[in-house]
Amino acid sequence: MEIIPAIDIIGGQCVRLTEGDFSQQTTYDSNPLEVAKCFEGHGIKRLHLVDLDGARAKKLVNLAVLESIAANTGLTIDFGGGLQSAEAVKQAFDAGAAQITAGSIAVREPETVKGWLAEYGADKIIVGADFKGNNIAISAWTEESSYTLEAFIADYVQTGAKLFICTDVSKDGKLQGPATSTYRELKVALPDAQVIASGGVTTIADLEELQEIGVKGAIIGKAIYEGTIQLKDLERFVC
Repeated sequence: MEIIPAIDIIGGQCVRLTEGDFSQQTTYDSNPLEVAKCFEGHGIKRLHLVDLDGARAKKLVNLAVLESIAANTGLTIDFGGGLQSAEAVKQAFDAGAAQITAGSIAVREPETVKGWLAEYGADKIIVGADFKGNNIAISAWTEESSYTLEAFIADYVQTGAKLFICTDVSKDGKLQGPATSTYRELKVALPDAQVIASGGVTTIADLEELQEIGVKGAIIGKAIYEGTIQLKDLERFVC
């Protein structure tokens, strides 16, 4: 199982939101590059980097942060936020992203994202499947779509996608544990989908349970910044 710390960016700084609510923002560090270097120093190989300003503005805002981290670390970066056009996707890859995550646009414009999958391949395009209850959430999680989580993923699997970041909006940033039962059900129903669990990871025990389920990876955000998971304790997962 891949361990994937998250850096969410607002105004060039590392922040965390609660349930995706911009009014519930905590700023943790003014230097995302130093945070990324710290992750790398503990053996971390992956990074989930999200331009929250970009997600809200529907255009790239913090591309310079991606460029800086990509140029100064060896981390494999998946980048999301503000990717609304083919040009934006190209800019992200040119800036050093190894993968991009298609969020709300994967719901609103599936043919666009399927075009990106055809152009770049399923290893480069991650489909963001943010969910609240049993439904996909969009617009920085402020709206629920009519798609169920399973049906949404199944449709993309049929068209060649294989990587899915599944974020439980109701748990994100709340340190109350991940949606393990949902991930277990997805693994049974859609074995070809490589699920990356996101939202609510709080303890090493959570990671052990997700590893037992067989998810592809686990994204860890607030737990690292608040210290409920220590970076040194992650080293056994990444050695």
